[in-house]
Amino acid sequence: MNHPDHGHGHDFTKDYWEQHWQPGPDGGPGAMGDSPPTPYLAQELSELAPGTALDAGCGAGAEAIWLAAAGWQVTAADISSQALARAAERAAALAPEVSGRLEWVEADLGTWTPDTPFDLVTTHYAHPSIPQLDFYDRLASWVAHGGTLLVVGHRHTHDHGHDDGPPAEASVTAGAVTSRLDPDAWEVVTADEPRRTTTGPGGHEVVLDDVVVRATRRGGS
Repeated sequence: MNHPDHGHGHDFTKDYWEQHWQPGPDGGPGAMGDSPPTPYLAQELSELAPGTALDAGCGAGAEAIWLAAAGWQVTAADISSQALARAAERAAALAPEVSGRLEWVEADLGTWTPDTPFDLVTTHYAHPSIPQLDFYDRLASWVAHGGTLLVVGHRHTHDHGHDDGPPAEASVTAGAVTSRLDPDAWEVVTADEPRRTTTGPGGHEVVLDDVVVRATRRGGS
């Protein structure tokens, strides 16, 4: 579900995402193509010992593959079969010790529930059919005690001189995310709203106003 095209007025349903991830007119990748993983994985997770991880809304698999290469045992879930097919194709080119740590799951994360909690639950620009903050609540509930939640989302802004940012209902602030985390149950490690420039379709530069929240679930039974 990640890397949306910032279209307005869409319901983020399965049909929407299947269309979003359709191959481009030249037969190549549609949507944002085979984008690299976000830089926040290395920034936020490099010092953590690998364990089990859920990449929620994995899209074409860039973040899931990064995690597997770093030693995590990854469940990568997305509502779009098109996205998962592309992700699996990318993974097939990896070394067996990396591809063997990846499991691709087609699931609507607004209703799906995993069987067990994870040491890490992360999501990157995923927009579900349910309200954005409710989605993050669901992800937080799947983090094991002592585990990590890493949310990377969009911050809605129009200060770039144009109006092509993500729709307001699919955008959040760091404060809105952290306010949903009970301080008795969570330690917030990062709550940031960075701006970065990346390369979009056609090779032109795209400015992203991001939201990055990392929190650790406090230990307990």
